[in-house]
Amino acid sequence: MLLRRKRTRASARVRRASGRAVDALDARLPVYAGGRLLRKAFPDHWSFLLGELALYSFVVLSLTGVWLTFFFHPSMTPVVYDGSYRPLAGVTMSEAYRSTLHVSFDVRGGLLMRQLHHWAALVFLAAIGAHLLRIFFTGAFRRPREANWTIGVTLFLLALAEGFAGYSLPDDLLSGTGLRIAQGIMLSIPVVGTYAALFAFGGQFPGEDLIPRLYGLHVLLLPGLLLALVSVHLILVFSLKHTQWAGRGRTNRNVVGKPMVPQFVASSGGLTLAVSGLLALLAGVAQVNPVWAYGPYRPDVVSTGSQPDWYVGFLEGALRLVPPWETTVAGHTVMWNVLLPAVVLPGVLFAALYAYPFVERWVTRDREEHHLCDRPRDRPVRTGLGVAAVSAYAVLLAAGGNDVVAHAFHISVNALTWIFRTALVLLPPLAFLVTRHLCRALREADRVRLTEGEETGEVRQTLAGGYAARHEPLDEERRYVLRASGVAGRTPESYEVARPPARGDASPED
Repeated sequence: MLLRRKRTRASARVRRASGRAVDALDARLPVYAGGRLLRKAFPDHWSFLLGELALYSFVVLSLTGVWLTFFFHPSMTPVVYDGSYRPLAGVTMSEAYRSTLHVSFDVRGGLLMRQLHHWAALVFLAAIGAHLLRIFFTGAFRRPREANWTIGVTLFLLALAEGFAGYSLPDDLLSGTGLRIAQGIMLSIPVVGTYAALFAFGGQFPGEDLIPRLYGLHVLLLPGLLLALVSVHLILVFSLKHTQWAGRGRTNRNVVGKPMVPQFVASSGGLTLAVSGLLALLAGVAQVNPVWAYGPYRPDVVSTGSQPDWYVGFLEGALRLVPPWETTVAGHTVMWNVLLPAVVLPGVLFAALYAYPFVERWVTRDREEHHLCDRPRDRPVRTGLGVAAVSAYAVLLAAGGNDVVAHAFHISVNALTWIFRTALVLLPPLAFLVTRHLCRALREADRVRLTEGEETGEVRQTLAGGYAARHEPLDEERRYVLRASGVAGRTPESYEVARPPARGDASPED
């Protein structure tokens, strides 16, 4: 008995000492806030993993980029190649191109790291694009997340610039062709275009300063901005709480999902390893950007069938589709065939992306906060606009390879160009109308299913001699989702159920 009392008193002293230590630490560090953070709930639907794919690809991209900086020399100084790739022996090239060949053939694991870096960049941009589409089609950009949508669009824009800068650094024939196109785009800008091109290239094309300047942007400025915006983006995600799909127990006032520790950390760690492993597998078995096959850049040579990476392919397609329009004003020529597709089109695209949340709020007069995701079918106009934009992008991307398609299928390039021009004009509005009609039809089918039940496939004969299909009522979960979507003519908020979810599955957020 005495020993038990001593143990009790000792335990009490330990608890008091631990409490005082934690209080003292919390006065200097957010200990209690961190403890609450560890129990923060994360929705576990697969669509919420797209942002994580972008994050983990960015981690692989950063690590491989740091490794490559030890071997790459961003210089346009002419040198004679004397490395192990014999087909280019004795060829004059830039120091940047020679160091790229050195990494690929003479550094142990160098080619694997180069290709891993390139594949991570492609997946990073693809994941950001898919994540933005998920946010758009589900309405997760609405109040209070307009600022986070703006940050996401800015991240996508910076990632495009970062990808183009890295793609151009090897100074091979393919990337040099892309830089030549970039110079033409700069020159098409009225008044300031010539000065912008001279500043960027350090003189007449190709100059001697562009690769060092791109290198500084690629390894310092743009990664720093990306890292800063990713951090702000994640802070806002934690602060504003996650959106979630409608369901029993899920309302605008809580988040239902897995707690951060240990479930979410475990699944997220597994996803990190899976992304890294798949990228390494791609780097090992799928060749990408074989710069040795193109040779060093020469201003008097253009590679046949040049195709940029997919994320700038739509600009290439737009350049190929616009007719050769030019206007001469006071002795100055305005090249509309370059200015419109390569300057005006991207400007309009990103302006529309930045403005859309505010335009939709103004048009719909919706000032409420939204923490439940929309089903795309429940917003026919928004979904139609998104599908129309995706269809236009697909046409431009395909048009960027019109010469390759014409050669492969033995079609006239001129005829194919006119086909793409016609598709660019007709396909987006057609896609909008068809998508809007399908969304309305699906909502009507949901309304019938809610009122009459689900068809079982069984047919019964009635007393009058006719036949009727047998229906079964929907389960409560599906009825709740359909009611929350408003197919019964009521708003989602009117069907919110404030019942407590299962223990450990939800965290109320203020």
